[in-house]
Amino acid sequence: MMNTIPVHIIIYISYLITHTRRAGRTNRVGPIIFKGVLIMYFIRTVTVAPKLPDKISRLGELARNLWFSWNPRAQELFRRINSSLWEEVRHNPVRFLLNVSQEQLEKAARSESYLALYNQVMEDLDQYMTAQTWFNLTYPQYSGHVIAYFSAEFGVHESHPTYSGGLGLLAGDHCKSASDLGLPFVGVGLLYKSGYFTQRINREGWQEAHYPYLNFHEMPITPVTHPDGSMLYVPVELPGRTVYLKIWQMQVGRVQIYFLDADVTRNSTADRALTGQLYGGDRDTRISQEILLGIGGVRALRALNIHPRAWHINEGHAAFLLIERLRELVQAGVPVNAAMEAVRANSLFTTHTPVPAGHDVFSTEMIDKYFNHLYNQLNMDRETFLALGWDEEQKVFNMTLLALRLSSFCNGVSKLHGQVTRQMFRRFYPGIPIEEIPISSVTNGVHTQSWLAPELQELFDRYLETDWRQRCCNPETWAQVSTIPPEELWEVHCGLKEKMIRIARNNLRGQRLRNQEPAVRVREVEHYLDPRILTIGFARRFATYKRANLLLRDKERLARLVSDPVHPIQIIFAGKAHPADLLGQELIKQIYELTNQEPFKGRVVLLEDYDIALARSLLQGVDVWLNTPRRPLEASGTSGQKAAANGVVNCSILDGWWPEAYDGENGFAVGETRTCPDEETQDQDDAYSLYALLEETIIPMYYDRDQKGIPRAWVELMKRSLQTILPYFNTERMVKEYCQHFYMPAIQRNSHFSRNNYEPARQLAAFKARIKQNWPQVAITSVKAGDTQAMGVGDPLQIEATVQLGSLSPSDVAVEIIYGTVGDELFYGFEHTPGAFCLINSNDRLCNIRHIPMTITGQTHEGTYLYRGNLILPQGTLGYTVRVRPANGDFAHIFELPLVAWAPHF
Repeated sequence: MMNTIPVHIIIYISYLITHTRRAGRTNRVGPIIFKGVLIMYFIRTVTVAPKLPDKISRLGELARNLWFSWNPRAQELFRRINSSLWEEVRHNPVRFLLNVSQEQLEKAARSESYLALYNQVMEDLDQYMTAQTWFNLTYPQYSGHVIAYFSAEFGVHESHPTYSGGLGLLAGDHCKSASDLGLPFVGVGLLYKSGYFTQRINREGWQEAHYPYLNFHEMPITPVTHPDGSMLYVPVELPGRTVYLKIWQMQVGRVQIYFLDADVTRNSTADRALTGQLYGGDRDTRISQEILLGIGGVRALRALNIHPRAWHINEGHAAFLLIERLRELVQAGVPVNAAMEAVRANSLFTTHTPVPAGHDVFSTEMIDKYFNHLYNQLNMDRETFLALGWDEEQKVFNMTLLALRLSSFCNGVSKLHGQVTRQMFRRFYPGIPIEEIPISSVTNGVHTQSWLAPELQELFDRYLETDWRQRCCNPETWAQVSTIPPEELWEVHCGLKEKMIRIARNNLRGQRLRNQEPAVRVREVEHYLDPRILTIGFARRFATYKRANLLLRDKERLARLVSDPVHPIQIIFAGKAHPADLLGQELIKQIYELTNQEPFKGRVVLLEDYDIALARSLLQGVDVWLNTPRRPLEASGTSGQKAAANGVVNCSILDGWWPEAYDGENGFAVGETRTCPDEETQDQDDAYSLYALLEETIIPMYYDRDQKGIPRAWVELMKRSLQTILPYFNTERMVKEYCQHFYMPAIQRNSHFSRNNYEPARQLAAFKARIKQNWPQVAITSVKAGDTQAMGVGDPLQIEATVQLGSLSPSDVAVEIIYGTVGDELFYGFEHTPGAFCLINSNDRLCNIRHIPMTITGQTHEGTYLYRGNLILPQGTLGYTVRVRPANGDFAHIFELPLVAWAPHF
């Protein structure tokens, strides 16, 4: 008699197949014994999971929608069933449901309070998925126009550990806000079998990189199949072979992210490892990964019948998508120059770092090896292909240049980063004023609900308007923070701090137990970190430019701070160094050694395996969030924004996003914006500034308590931080800016350029070719200006210019007066050594440029024309001149074709 088993069986079938090629045939080989050794067999993998009771049957659906990751009540549904298991599986609901007992599920289904919470959460999810959205209300005509977002990493949640740092977390938050706002949006990335790496700190303080073998069937993703249920694969050509990619789908609210996986049995062992590690392997691995991401990503979307109208390249890793789109159009019969205009029309490139290591470059030999089979398909010779990304000065193929040259829109991720990026690439725009180089900026933000502590959300529910979650961008929403009693805000913060310290101690205890350290070393962790002490957090990638050791430059001074008998401080460090970054690993060891010395022991700690979960705890629980990058190498930085969302006070170098946020009353600024002559001087000055700030301002303010033990001035600082930072530095505002400035114009340009079999693209390509050919003939031969000796406010200045256009016509160009203030500041520039910053004097350039078109008044002889314009200058000392530049109504910006002729001395 058969027993009834109260489980259902979910079957995932994978075949391990060895291919042998004989006489042109591919045979599937079964189990073979050769000389007593088993060399092949088939595997059928069976996953047995508990059956969800009918009353809570939608828990499986919830587990596979990352909407749960920013909804505390949804997470509470799993935690209530088995809180210890929830922590054990690192908040992974799919793995949770595979491991929870049937009895515990049945118990939850019988609980009236649990069912009430369950029904409320599912109602919230349904309402979220079906509600009218900002995008549909704002851009109803574009509701079906898909925006594709390509990124090498996505940091959505700790249950999907395929991210390394800020780039991935930004991508994850971008997708969440795209979902909240209702954008027709898809993400595309790679699925790494071992993620980035798991960090272990050994007994000597060295970082050890461990690579876990992730079970994708236990993660909140699902494989994409054909309608008949068979697996969907995408082929991508690499030298001498074809690599097949499996597609996995992640649902993030309303948005889908598609991940590409080369670990399939149709591929060789070497090719299966191509998606093994994020940022791992050699240069061949790197270029192969970027081909799989860019070319494979486009093909995956086509296989899914998704045809984006706008393409967003999140850092240069994905820029090869431009090559695949070019190939598609050329193979469809569009001339290559017109195809380039069509591809450029609706492409956006976001660059995230001024650090040279963040800009991938490849040799000509590697480009030939991986792309020579495409030259004919693109109707290009080798030189033309190389020119797409060629850096003549460095003699390399640069992925950032490829993206820049084939995108209509490019942006940095903070205002300062936009300025630095324009300076970095000014050599590719000769003669163009730096501020007019077509690289703009959209300052990064964070997905507020993903990072805001549930305890603070409950506090906001009591004192803010009920719809505050839907009005995160409205300053009036956060103005109501002033109504929160200081005692209540401080109580919540102290609770989060105690929770964070428990997590920190557990981290240290686990580290020492694994390292088999003496029992006394394990027990002493219980006395590490005091919740009553001012706690500073420093957690981020251990790249050397982030200067994790800045606070360690004067150990005697630091020792006095941590051992002060009345007003001590304590510091928590966490972060990973890339396995190839030996200097970063040296920093980790340096800090580890300090933590074991007196008087730092127990007051300075180093936590291991920094990930989203640990970051969330630190960002919510420390008192001060410290950020000390070497200006201006921090493109944006978002960890401080996450800290500010939780009332944690920022103490930061004025770099990245902080110059835009800091108002003198919402945090602390370390150092100055001036540039030092060398790194050592800069480090010394910044360290001195930081010590002085701690000793003279931060520590006294924190310990200044009223009779109830509340640091009133500090709590007001926390409130000011919440009120001024949350309304702007969030991804809702950020994604809206992307829509307004880039996505919608890109969609419109796509519609225009693809009309009539890409006729507008053909015309623009022909126009550019004609302009380039004839531009050497263009010159301003003379300029006449009126009397400028004694001008009063409002007096007009008449300017006349004689312009030689040669074979071009006046309709091909714009002749204009430009004026502005004469630059009198020093700004950052690059020396010829990659990554080396120097001071550049800007006295010879115009700033805050304005331009006034000049009108043609006559023609002196063939190809030479007279122009006139009137200029009314504002008060002050200003500079002005005349220039000629190409002009076309289909340009995305005035210097899409970076050519200009300036007036001679006049």
